[in-house]
Amino acid sequence: MTKLDQFAASRPRLLGLAYRMLGEATEAEDVVQDAYLRWRDSVEVDVPEAWLTKVVTNLCLNRLTSARARRERYVGTWLPEPVLTDGGALGPLETVEQRESLALGMLLLLERLTPPERAAFVLREAFGYGHREIAEFLDVEEAHARQLYRRAREHVGDPRRRFTASPEEATKILERFVAAASEGDVAGLERLLAEDVVSWADGGGRAPAASRPVAGRTRVARFFGGLAARFLRDGVELVIGMVNGGPAMIVRQHGTLIAVTVPEFDGARMTALRTITNPDKLALLAARLV
Repeated sequence: MTKLDQFAASRPRLLGLAYRMLGEATEAEDVVQDAYLRWRDSVEVDVPEAWLTKVVTNLCLNRLTSARARRERYVGTWLPEPVLTDGGALGPLETVEQRESLALGMLLLLERLTPPERAAFVLREAFGYGHREIAEFLDVEEAHARQLYRRAREHVGDPRRRFTASPEEATKILERFVAAASEGDVAGLERLLAEDVVSWADGGGRAPAASRPVAGRTRVARFFGGLAARFLRDGVELVIGMVNGGPAMIVRQHGTLIAVTVPEFDGARMTALRTITNPDKLALLAARLV
């Protein structure tokens, strides 16, 4: 197998690692490209997977500090860049842990962590690496790697309490939500929402978006019912696709992607809805929807 073939085989896993570390698909693509250039120019290595994982992890650590500074200057609510996950481009999504680690809600929780804590958590939870391997990737002692992971879990909590619906169950709920929104059925929308549901929107100053979170079952139902009623008159199409490991509402207007709404579920009800309208964050996803 050539070096190019070895890298191609590892690319989905590396892209999945970089995206979970950064929450930005475009930045993750750049990191993987940088890793490829280093791989191409490297001497032979004994364990290519470990070598590439360490390179990508450290490239991400270098970028996280500047990324956080950019997010502090961001206009409005910052949300992670949504990504399609039905083609295996971000590595396997066979386990609950792998799917949860891609959820927008989880990526936002990871923003609470220091860069090393985030790396330890992602490498352990999403990719199943042992503490000794993580220590080697981060150039720390194994005891320190364990401590990083423990602190990360303390800050993040137990994700399984947050993401309780299976993809199949969540899809059925979202289908009912889309149908109710399309019909202007506010009462139907309310039945699908948790009492304390919150809706956030990220336009980044580049596209229309609610400037403040909308909270509460009745307010969120009326908000989405009103949006659907207005947009459906303007040639807007609502479809469901797999985004960040779960079903999401994809919104097109005259064939152009204008928004993605990613819900979060607790059983049969939605507890959060996160809508991205910033065209910069939708560009990569739009290209892959073609």
